[in-house]
Amino acid sequence: MSESKAEPTRNPVDSVVDAVRGLVSEGINRRVVVRDSKHDVVLEVPVAVGLLAAFAAPVATTIGAGAALVGKCEIKLEDRRRPGSQPATTVDGEQV
Repeated sequence: MSESKAEPTRNPVDSVVDAVRGLVSEGINRRVVVRDSKHDVVLEVPVAVGLLAAFAAPVATTIGAGAALVGKCEIKLEDRRRPGSQPATTVDGEQV
C-alpha cells in the first residue's frame, strides 16, 4: 500500500488573516510625523492611529492637517523599521 502524505492546504481565511496582520504591522511601523519650521516634532503617531482618527473625526483631521500646512509645518510618513530610512512621503508647508 502506498502512503500518501497529506499536503498542507491553506484555507482562504488564513490568507485573509495573514494579509490583515501584514497591514496592521505596516500601519504600526510607519508613523506620521509633523515638524514645525524649527524641525521640532509637534506630533508623531502610527499610521494606523491616524487612519482611525481620520475615520472617527474627518472634519477635525482635515482642519488639523490644513492648520499644519498653513503654519509652515512639515508632514512626513516615516518607516520605523529601518533606522535612518528616508521618509516615504513628505508634504512641506512652504511648497504648497
